[in-house]
Amino acid sequence: MEEYMLIFRHMDGGKVASPEQIQIWMKQTMDWIGGIAAQNKYVGGNGLPFDDARVVITQNGKPVVTNGAFGDIKETLGGYIIVKATSVDEAVSFAKGAPVLQGEGNSVEVRKIARGDGVH
Repeated sequence: MEEYMLIFRHMDGGKVASPEQIQIWMKQTMDWIGGIAAQNKYVGGNGLPFDDARVVITQNGKPVVTNGAFGDIKETLGGYIIVKATSVDEAVSFAKGAPVLQGEGNSVEVRKIARGDGVH
């Protein structure tokens, strides 16, 4: 069994939802993760807050630090989870149920985790 990271991308530019909407979304997300965990395929994950972030980019061959996670892009990273799956197709089937997909233009990127220790 392989491990896959499901990366949540939001197209809202960091727009803040109401506390009520956040509670609804969090419950949906916890229920979704609970369904994966019930299959013993949830490894872990974290949300990524929009505040207190920096981006380091190269400009003229030197690293430059910008405030915020947004820069000139419209999408933000909202978090990730790691799942165990027998194939990328199974990991994609988990991703299709992610509540983040309720937002127009939002996405879940599915990436196989490459282990540096030779164990896959």
